[in-house]
This record gives sequence, C-alpha cells and structure tokens, in this order.
Amino acid sequence: MRILVTAGPTREFLDPVRFLSNRSSGKMGYAIAAAAARRGHRVVLVSGPVSLEPPAGVRVVRVTSAAEMLDAVRRRIRACDVLIMAAAVADWRPARRAARKRKKDGRPWRLLLEPTPDILQTVRPLKGRRLFIGFAAETHALVAGARRKLVSKGLDLVVANDVGRSDEGFDVDTNRVVLVAPGEEPRRWPLLPKVVVAERLLDWIEALRGVKAGGYRQGCQGTGSRR
Repeated sequence: MRILVTAGPTREFLDPVRFLSNRSSGKMGYAIAAAAARRGHRVVLVSGPVSLEPPAGVRVVRVTSAAEMLDAVRRRIRACDVLIMAAAVADWRPARRAARKRKKDGRPWRLLLEPTPDILQTVRPLKGRRLFIGFAAETHALVAGARRKLVSKGLDLVVANDVGRSDEGFDVDTNRVVLVAPGEEPRRWPLLPKVVVAERLLDWIEALRGVKAGGYRQGCQGTGSRR
C-alpha cells in the first residue's frame, strides 16, 4: 500500500521568534511510518518540527505551520491508499503576525486568534475509497470526542488518547489508546510502547484492506474492500 502519515506539532508564529504550538514529540507518527516501511509499504511522512531521526525507508516532507501541512497533504493525497493523520495540528493561529519581534514594554499583549485550516475536513472530498484514520488528543470524554470526529470528518477510524496523563500521549514513549470505528464498540488497548501501538494499528489496516504484511497493492485508489 501507499501510506501517507502526518506527525508532530505545527507552529503558528506570533512574530519572527515566538509561536503557538503544543507538546507533541512526533513519536507516534514516526513509529507508524517506520512500522509501515518495515512491512514493505511505500510511506511518505509529513512532519512538523521534531527532534527525531527520519525512519529508514521513509520519504520525509518537513513543514512548520498547519497551512504548510495542509498543502503537503493535499499535494500527495491522490497518490496514496491510506492517510493516517497522527499530527497534533495547532487549532489556532494569530490573526495577524508581527513582521518584527515584539519588544517587552510592560503592557499586556492582546492576541486575536483565528482557526487554522482543518486538514481532514479540507481533503474529505478527495477521500474516495481511500482509508482515512485520524487521531484525537483529548483530556476528557475520549470516546465521545472520538465519535464526534469520526462523524464530522467522515473517517474510517479514530485513535483517541488522553494527553492529560503523564504516561501516555505527548512526549513519552508509551500510549494508551481507544479505537473508535463506525458501527463497532470502542476497543481499548492497554498502555503499550508506541512502537507496539503502531504495529497493532498496521495489523488493523492490513486486515481491513486484505493485504498481507509486507504486501503492496498496485494503484493509489484504495481498491481493497471496506467495511
């Protein structure tokens, strides 16, 4: 299969030196990309700013902002069978970016924020028979949030995790996820290394597509069967 993965945070600049972002390390997305490449799939990884080595056998496209990540995904979506949006895209950006560094002068700095582009919503019309998987970083009501995202963005699967805990989610090597798919009961996985979560997620994808581990199905339209 041809698999497009996003990973890491995005940065939305206030001025040339300051930005809004989050604690995402990119470890989950990089683990998924590495696992897919080891199985023989063709993988493109669209990565926000992280401090990780590129996975072997993976083509890495580096971006900074949500708008840049959207552009990179939109350019490559037609040449993939599976999109896995593991990136923690910043939800907000400054309505205006200062051209020069804002000097500290003792006065409050009031910021007007606007939503960043919704990548999954934007590329939804291009889905066709492709498999779309999203991640949901939540601090409460994991399943409810995942179900809303599943429906609103027309996804085949949402992988939700609690980023408010210290042993899972952002900037650690382990994750405890809940898988939410249409017409199925949520599946809760125990706390696992992210590399194991990645392998199990690839098992799910390959089983759904009818592709053996290491197999590659010619074409980018996702011709495998769907639920």
